[in-house]
Amino acid sequence: MTRFIFIMNRNQNIRRLRDESFDLCIIGAGASGAGSALDAALRGLRVALIDRDDFASSTSSKSTKLVHGGVRYLEQAIKNFDFAQLRQVRHGLQERHLVIQNAPHLAHPLGLLTPVFSWWESMYFSIGLHLYGLFASGKDRLPKSRRLSRKEALALMPGLHPRIYGAVLYYDGQLDDARYALALTQSAAQAGAVVANHLEVIDCQKDTSGSIHAILVKDHLNGEEFFIRSQHFLNCTGPGADAVRHLANPQLPVRIRASKGVHAVLPLEILGGNTALLIPKTRDGRVVFAVPFKGALLLGTTDDPVMDAKSEPVLDENEIDFLLETLQPFVNQPIHRNMVHAGFGGLRPLLAAMDRTHKKVKTKSLLRDHEVEYDPVSGLFSLLGGKWTTYRLMARDAVDAICKTMQLPTASITASHLLAGAEGWSPDLHLFLQSEYGLDSDTSAHLCLTYGAKAQQVAELAREHPEWTARIVSGFPAIRAEVAFAVRFEMACTLRDFMARRIRLEILDWQLARQALPVVARIMAEELDWSENEMQMQIDAYKNLLDLFESHAGKGTNA
Repeated sequence: MTRFIFIMNRNQNIRRLRDESFDLCIIGAGASGAGSALDAALRGLRVALIDRDDFASSTSSKSTKLVHGGVRYLEQAIKNFDFAQLRQVRHGLQERHLVIQNAPHLAHPLGLLTPVFSWWESMYFSIGLHLYGLFASGKDRLPKSRRLSRKEALALMPGLHPRIYGAVLYYDGQLDDARYALALTQSAAQAGAVVANHLEVIDCQKDTSGSIHAILVKDHLNGEEFFIRSQHFLNCTGPGADAVRHLANPQLPVRIRASKGVHAVLPLEILGGNTALLIPKTRDGRVVFAVPFKGALLLGTTDDPVMDAKSEPVLDENEIDFLLETLQPFVNQPIHRNMVHAGFGGLRPLLAAMDRTHKKVKTKSLLRDHEVEYDPVSGLFSLLGGKWTTYRLMARDAVDAICKTMQLPTASITASHLLAGAEGWSPDLHLFLQSEYGLDSDTSAHLCLTYGAKAQQVAELAREHPEWTARIVSGFPAIRAEVAFAVRFEMACTLRDFMARRIRLEILDWQLARQALPVVARIMAEELDWSENEMQMQIDAYKNLLDLFESHAGKGTNA
């Protein structure tokens, strides 16, 4: 426990970033950046990992929460003889079992149901999903796909419209994306990496040949600036990769074509059950999922090009209408905009070809695969493209390239490395928390699936401070001890760090998030020594953010 406190102490880590020199500094602490930090640290490199906001604050916390190869990519690959897409599907399915295996408290198998309306559709999707399963790893123990009768489908998903002919059921994985990225960050820190959030790169310091040997960063929490010195730098900033690339070398071509994807969050009861719904085709050729997640139903996603990758994407009224119209034919009850509890938008870092502008190419046709780019002028490595499921392969390839440059004959060992919270975890841990600490069953389950084996540390905090056993807000299983735990052990520095990424309340229910603010702010203020004025500024800023989300979503109006 002492080691865990030390490695996630932000003030101490800032001092180390100022004073020490590193083998590798990784910019961007999402899935690929945190995964690269873990891979490199396990190989013995001196690693620094920073993010301009919070860990996984951008793309890596805005996914559909699926661990998959991509059913749609397989269909496109076969129809278009696209071997790049086929390779991406194969990589995803081979990595799927490792994502689940290495953090079973944060990732698990998930059944997905595809409704069909004729015998022909049933056969078509059965064959396609059978092929999908054939690409999976031989170590993958997920159940095989199978056809369901109408009765079987409605038993699994009571909210389905009874006019369906039947369904096809297959399995992929599901993860809590923000928590998984945090576990990667914690694991990297445990392996020796120095990590810190809320540090933005604002300039590069170069030698006479133009090669980077230090970066100037700004601490957004206090405005201070300082240099981080490193032998090598790896750019893992996803949709923001071009900005870092051009800071290092303005002559580099644009490589990222960002695509906006949004999700609307609805009551789980609309479909019922614990199985996800796959809508195989929309009016514009997309795939839409309705996925159970922490007691809610995530409906998404869209795929639209964006020109401004600097602004945070938000869910707007037209996108809600599109998603609800897409879902409506498959459910038995009328659904409308007032049912939307929350929503979120993210940017996909789609990889454009080197010799094309792709200005008129639809983003859904761009590559989801990844590439490790090396700029010989600045010496910057950039990990471009990719997706959540293949984060480990992406990290391995990037660190392989860096180690080759350093002439270090090392190999990745992340395939069998359990992440923070996984060692000592058991699916029955929640029963122990109930009996030992007297916690409610839903709170115990929530703690186990959020913190893994470290859930007991949260329970101990609640035992030491009985008032922290109370829930943060009625209707949500999180307890007040989690606020202090997130500050002390998970480097939560702002209200949004906690609400959006430590307990996920922001993406599940905006009204509950608003109601929880006073309690969360008071505990964070005590832990971080905020003044009353600083605390109120945090509250006001977060309320304004929720107002913005609700305004864009047209909350309170009928569709």
